Amino acid sequence: MTLQPHAAPFTRFADWFAAAQASEPNDPNAMALATATPDGAPSLRVVLLKAWDERGFVFYTNLDSQKGREIAGNPAVHLNFHWKSLQRQVRIGGKAALVSDTEADAYFATRPRESQLGAWASLQSQPLPDRATFEARVAEMAQRFPGEVPRPPRWSGWLVTPERIEFWQARDGRWHEREVFWREADGWRFGLVYP
Repeated sequence: MTLQPHAAPFTRFADWFAAAQASEPNDPNAMALATATPDGAPSLRVVLLKAWDERGFVFYTNLDSQKGREIAGNPAVHLNFHWKSLQRQVRIGGKAALVSDTEADAYFATRPRESQLGAWASLQSQPLPDRATFEARVAEMAQRFPGEVPRPPRWSGWLVTPERIEFWQARDGRWHEREVFWREADGWRFGLVYP
């Protein structure tokens, strides 16, 4: 890779994300989140990007969920956006850390009431005997919180601070373009890798 100074990759992400929002029919903010289990096995699921800036990329979850427990044990994670209609991917590797309570409270307040109640009712990733049990828990939370629903204490957001970002663009003949940005002590570096 060519080591050369380069502006942070967030301008490129902003352009690609805007294009995805204009062209993807469903959830352009969907991203695969890879974590590792305590024994080192990969663990993958799709989550939704809820905020981003030059600090990194934010998603929210129950901290007692499988992903929450895995990140608490090993904060090294990877994200992957795949925008099929654009034939583009963005791969992000970095470290996750909890957002502030103020940030989590502000986002939680924007969620629909049903989602807020569901956050209280769900014992995310725990065994569920039947759907009726969950629905009964939702009804119980609706009675408990007839007005404003506060953020549950074990529900928050993770900020993924990127250390490496790759922009992948499909090309004919599988001559894909792969541009890689990586963080060093004095800022971002840029290089290309073979397809």
